[in-house]
Amino acid sequence: MTVSYLKKASKTPETETATAQRVVTEMLAEIEARGESAVREYAEKLDRWTGEIIVPRAEIDRRANEVPQHIRNDIDFAVKQVHEFALAQRRSIEDFSVELHPGVIAGQRVIPVNVVGCYAPAGRYAHIASAYMGVATAKAAGVKTVIACSSPFKGGGIHPYVLYGFKAAGADVIMTLGGVQAIASMAYGLFTGKPADVVVGPGNKFVAEAKRALFGKVGIDVFAGPSEVAVIADASADPEIVASDLVGQAEHGHESPAWLFTTSKSLAEEVMALVPRLIEALPPTARDAAATAWRDYGEVIVCDTREEVVEVSDRYASEHLEVQAEDLEWWLENLTCYGSLFLGEETTVAFGDKTSGPNHVLPTKGAARYSGGLSVHKFVKTLTWQRMSREAARQIGEVTARISRLEGMEAHARTADDRLRKYFPNEQFEKGEAVSV
Repeated sequence: MTVSYLKKASKTPETETATAQRVVTEMLAEIEARGESAVREYAEKLDRWTGEIIVPRAEIDRRANEVPQHIRNDIDFAVKQVHEFALAQRRSIEDFSVELHPGVIAGQRVIPVNVVGCYAPAGRYAHIASAYMGVATAKAAGVKTVIACSSPFKGGGIHPYVLYGFKAAGADVIMTLGGVQAIASMAYGLFTGKPADVVVGPGNKFVAEAKRALFGKVGIDVFAGPSEVAVIADASADPEIVASDLVGQAEHGHESPAWLFTTSKSLAEEVMALVPRLIEALPPTARDAAATAWRDYGEVIVCDTREEVVEVSDRYASEHLEVQAEDLEWWLENLTCYGSLFLGEETTVAFGDKTSGPNHVLPTKGAARYSGGLSVHKFVKTLTWQRMSREAARQIGEVTARISRLEGMEAHARTADDRLRKYFPNEQFEKGEAVSV
């Protein structure tokens, strides 16, 4: 296997996690100890917010009406796309029952969790799409109560377009809170009295660490890191489109990796020449983020064959994976590790991030090796049930008693013994040797 790096990253996302862990541990301990008062102090200290935490319904409606109609139309369209895709996912999971043995009937029920917390960041950018991605998907799953949080934007309340995104997607409660204090408040049920069963949504390294630390107390979507993109390209790809898509994701932040995997060295060299020019042409905020991300985390890898590209790509397991190459069906069949796959030049990560339908909350830092992105599956529980006739308990009970005793679990065995004795008092059964230890 011949794999060569034309550009290799000097950093990895893991190099920046130690500070976040320390800060988040301290904040969560303080919030758990002092509750809402600690949250209000953090809101004032970190976001300069001293207003109401829960946004009153009248204010939501008033501010929504102030959003220009053409913007509402765009957000409504995107919400519909996301909601309909999530509904299709929900229909793919069904309740069922099956007779496994004469008289033994087992099944599953698919039931939504009761309370979900959805976070949308509002730091460098106004993350309008994040507002509806979580809420619309939770509602499609049938969640009764969806609590949404976003930071104050530039000293004011929630960004009006983010607020409208929450409302359009169907949020039941909206809170003006950002960062760790938002995640903790949703997890602990502060201000609402409704602790979340699951907390989802993208955010910076502090938000990601807060979710990781609270996992177990609540469910979360993914162990999130900085946004990632990988582009697979062959000689048929357009270097300008490839470069544009790498830069398009690098603007997410200073720690966002952008990777190119290709079988064409000439295309790789052309893309590497184009990326700095495209970055230089960006507005200041995006230029600063993309330039640092490309310098520290960008990689370009050239492989001899497409099979080698697949091996490299699956090892990186990128959050977003674009394929701009011939024979798209081959790539679809052979790639196995990615958060979401974008096949062909005609689609791009930005389409998925904002509008097309599949969720944009996706696994990072290699988690796509074992996990998919946010979907209705995250908001439902697949619960099993069983019942059986007394006649069915004859064989089930006898085998259970023997296996329990082989394991050394006498009390388990006796629950089977008792039923066999009650249901079949005149029969003898081979129930194994009683456990004396």
